[in-house]
Amino acid sequence: MKQTAATSIVAPRSASVAGRHFGDRAFKWLTLAMAISVFVLVVMIGVELAKGSHLTLKKFGWSFLGDSNWDPVNEQFGAMPFIFGTLVSSAIALVIAVPLSIATAVFLTELAPRWLRKPLTFFIELLAAVPSVILGLWGIFVMVPWLREHLFPALRNTLGFLPLFKGPIYGVSMLAGGIIVAIMILPIITSVSREILRSVPDLQREAAYALGATRWEVTRIAVLSYAKKGLFGAVILGLGRALGETMAVTMVIGNRPEIAKSLFAPGYTLASVIANEFTEATSDMYLSALFEIGLVLLGVTILVNAVAQLLLKTFGGNSANAHP
Repeated sequence: MKQTAATSIVAPRSASVAGRHFGDRAFKWLTLAMAISVFVLVVMIGVELAKGSHLTLKKFGWSFLGDSNWDPVNEQFGAMPFIFGTLVSSAIALVIAVPLSIATAVFLTELAPRWLRKPLTFFIELLAAVPSVILGLWGIFVMVPWLREHLFPALRNTLGFLPLFKGPIYGVSMLAGGIIVAIMILPIITSVSREILRSVPDLQREAAYALGATRWEVTRIAVLSYAKKGLFGAVILGLGRALGETMAVTMVIGNRPEIAKSLFAPGYTLASVIANEFTEATSDMYLSALFEIGLVLLGVTILVNAVAQLLLKTFGGNSANAHP
């Protein structure tokens, strides 16, 4: 009787444990499949772009990346002006947006009174929800005329000794494209940075205050230093958005495939040339060149993010060694 009772108790427990193990395994493989699907999707996009660009890959090879000639009439194509425009406009956007975004996030988490935090956060999130074509229209009719009449002449008068701020002023320019991209990535970096700063333990702040630190020292040492890896990740997210931005940049950058030293000169980006000229591609070679532009944009995005992750790993490793 005792053996039978023990067996009857153990059997349900074994079945329950086996059921939990099956659920754990199923959950593990399901999440693994979802993670792998992201990688598969990126590979499929790359394969399709490579298939679409096989004509230019065969004709131009690696010279497509270094050639500056873009002449669809004579079927001569080079991606260098577009790579240059994409990287320069993204760099300008980061230079403008990163300090503003992190300063705004610090104010919202450390300094702003409670009654002001929610309205400011709401407007920042509202700016992130504005469609890029709306920002592009605002850029054409409001921002570009103001830049042409006020800011650009002031920059040329004060910094005209630098090659970046020489030359004629058109309004639509590489600098205008960088500014509009900065406006678009600012709410993204701000929102992510704010959540990262909010996740800093209050113990960090309390310990700094206990040692006699001022509010600025607490923010700099206990908060920003603790969250620097997360803030760098927020910047990388903004950079990814900047590299692929299309409509707003297309409306204000000037869309001229040339490499110029002056930021007042018009430029072109990889995304803009696809949006502008895809419907005009009348020949197979022209269409193939635009597919290869898309492939280059995918490659630039992956390369920039890989370099950023390497820098983050190196930077984090150094900080870990410095602060065991």
